[in-house]
Amino acid sequence: MNNTTKQAVILKAERDKPVRQGHPWIFSGAIQSLPAAAPDGAIVPVLAADGKWLAQGYLNRASQIQVRLLSWDANEPIDESFWRRRLAQAIAARRHLAADGATTAYRLVNAESDYLPGLTVDRYADYLVMQVGTLGIEQRKHQLAGLLLELTNVKGVLERSEIALRRQEGLGDAVGLLAGAMPPNRVAIRELGLHFYVDLAGGQKSGFYMDQRENRRRLAAYCQGGTVLNAFSYTGAFAVHALAAGAQHVTNIDESVDALTLGEENVRLNHFDPDAQTESLAGDVFTVLHDWRDAARATSERPFDVIILDPPKFAQSKGNLERALRGYKDINLLAMQLLKPGGILATFSCSGLVSADLFQKVVFGAAVDANRPVQILEWLRQGSDHPIAITFPEGEYLKGLICRVL
Repeated sequence: MNNTTKQAVILKAERDKPVRQGHPWIFSGAIQSLPAAAPDGAIVPVLAADGKWLAQGYLNRASQIQVRLLSWDANEPIDESFWRRRLAQAIAARRHLAADGATTAYRLVNAESDYLPGLTVDRYADYLVMQVGTLGIEQRKHQLAGLLLELTNVKGVLERSEIALRRQEGLGDAVGLLAGAMPPNRVAIRELGLHFYVDLAGGQKSGFYMDQRENRRRLAAYCQGGTVLNAFSYTGAFAVHALAAGAQHVTNIDESVDALTLGEENVRLNHFDPDAQTESLAGDVFTVLHDWRDAARATSERPFDVIILDPPKFAQSKGNLERALRGYKDINLLAMQLLKPGGILATFSCSGLVSADLFQKVVFGAAVDANRPVQILEWLRQGSDHPIAITFPEGEYLKGLICRVL
């Protein structure tokens, strides 16, 4: 056994095909041996069972995904030049988004799909929010934050690493300033010419659901003159787009009073009247819609022209997938029972474990139970700043349908 072999991860026989095809994950079950001397987080070569060089990536024995691959080039050192080059490539791919100034918030680095496993970076005007999902990135996050500061000329890089993936990597949550200046409590951004305040330090995820940007634009076209229900509304981005397209009234429902309050500020920021044109209800969406459905049955009146369902991730693991599917079916059934004839249902799932085909079947089941004909008008996906590497289909997580409920 030569020195390279001693320092390498060796795969089992006939388990190298995904690596050769460019998939960035190596699970523990595919590994024959690990290098005893390499610390977790270190860059290690990966060899096939016959000793042929395959790729290189960082190691973590604590994770089920024990190696996350960075390069398939044996002559490419993983040094500062490598990180700078990969970050610069990701940044260059988003330049068109900010070309006219109408949009100042977008995903800048999309982890595996930008060939930087474990690293997610979102840009909010003059600040970046970094999410670190893996040990390999955790050990290099200050270096990466410095490079990002240099490459983007932003004022600061804030970390918001409060994601389940870190537990699988043996890491706890991490929040704080990584480079530059701390952002203010509210950062003002633009999305397709509309204005929003974002709470970078305290908001959900990195502060704003920018993966829905294009979907908000597409759905707004169906809202003109209508009464709209925006369920799981968060800070009201769908509501603002609907009002800008001419919606008559929007009702926002969310469990978070703080999110609803910020949503009202966002309505006002775009020169609409939150008292006259919107209503904000704090509560459980399922409970509220159940109550409204029962009232609608009693009066035979359906109150909404458009209903938007953009819930949080229901399927956290394979173990609760069936429960999640029941949740998606129930919420879509309730929405269909509240829509006027010919009304529009925009329904989403951000659960990566729920495929687009499976989600469509769930909506079909809800339509059968509601006894209402449903037409699919549009299929929706995450925005172009959330690309999906063709070798990494797991990167597709957001799927949605715009339907007409007859």
